[in-house]
Amino acid sequence: MKINFRIRQLLLKETFSIAYGNYDQRDALLVELSYHDCKGYGECVAIDYYQIDLLHFMVRLSEIRALLEGQKIIHPQEFFSFISGMNLHPFLLSALDCAYWDLFGKLENKSFIELNDLPHHHLAESSITISVGNIETQIRKIEQSSWNRFKVKCKGLDRSTIKKLLDLNRNIALDSNASFTEDDCIWLQENPEIQKFTYIEQPVLVNQYRILKREGFANWMADEDCRNTDDLEKLIPYYKSVNIKLMKCGGLTPALEMIRKAKDLGYKVMIGCMTESTVGISAACMLTGLTDFADLDGASLISNDDASGNHVETGKIILSGKPGLGIAMK
Repeated sequence: MKINFRIRQLLLKETFSIAYGNYDQRDALLVELSYHDCKGYGECVAIDYYQIDLLHFMVRLSEIRALLEGQKIIHPQEFFSFISGMNLHPFLLSALDCAYWDLFGKLENKSFIELNDLPHHHLAESSITISVGNIETQIRKIEQSSWNRFKVKCKGLDRSTIKKLLDLNRNIALDSNASFTEDDCIWLQENPEIQKFTYIEQPVLVNQYRILKREGFANWMADEDCRNTDDLEKLIPYYKSVNIKLMKCGGLTPALEMIRKAKDLGYKVMIGCMTESTVGISAACMLTGLTDFADLDGASLISNDDASGNHVETGKIILSGKPGLGIAMK
């Protein structure tokens, strides 16, 4: 097996504004694993609020190249156990895990769905993100969109804005990116009207969730508060839902385990994304038959996507049915 990797710049169609900042591009590390004439792809993205250093990741890949290239083709779960012992950041672990699933499936001529016997007939529909902005602009984007589900980004809470969004009578979720106060959260979870929102994502700063009440009217969804399987049990009194992202948890292999455990614990589950190309989105699409919600619009926001595979069309998940994760580079 051979490995190649490079950093590429993902350009956004328009400025992406969230509580953490404004973004016009993202740097992404593309990982390619190859064996004979088959190639598998994975990626991870430089997200500043996760303090991701892609140059450091490239150094680590150079350090472990010989170990990776000396590895025989084994089952992806065995490969994940192998790389899990290398003390890699979850983002980098995810890129390697996804690339290997893609390669292994292509070698076996089976899709990830077939390899894991996953449901694929009733897939969660994806939302599209509405960036932070004045409420008139956000409403105009919603009304002009051909998508059915929306995730509206907030920077703090304006109660009049909440009313205007509810008055639209559309399928809307809120994502505060940890910008709500304790008073905001109390008001939201005690207000019966708030249950009309599909969910409210990561309302407070990481580890400040004890103000939240699972039994309140708000469908609180953990994002940054829930990074791996170990976080699930401690969050039960506070969150009703969890947002599972491949880069957060370390790839498809741990995501499968995490989804199943979250379901067993009574959570609603979303498969989410960051600003990723079709390389990352194609992998995440494979899990939408297991989840209640999807937020996989990352590649839809990019103007120079250089990959093809599973994708999202106005919210509908389109699975290619091709081997592995179905990823091809243009």
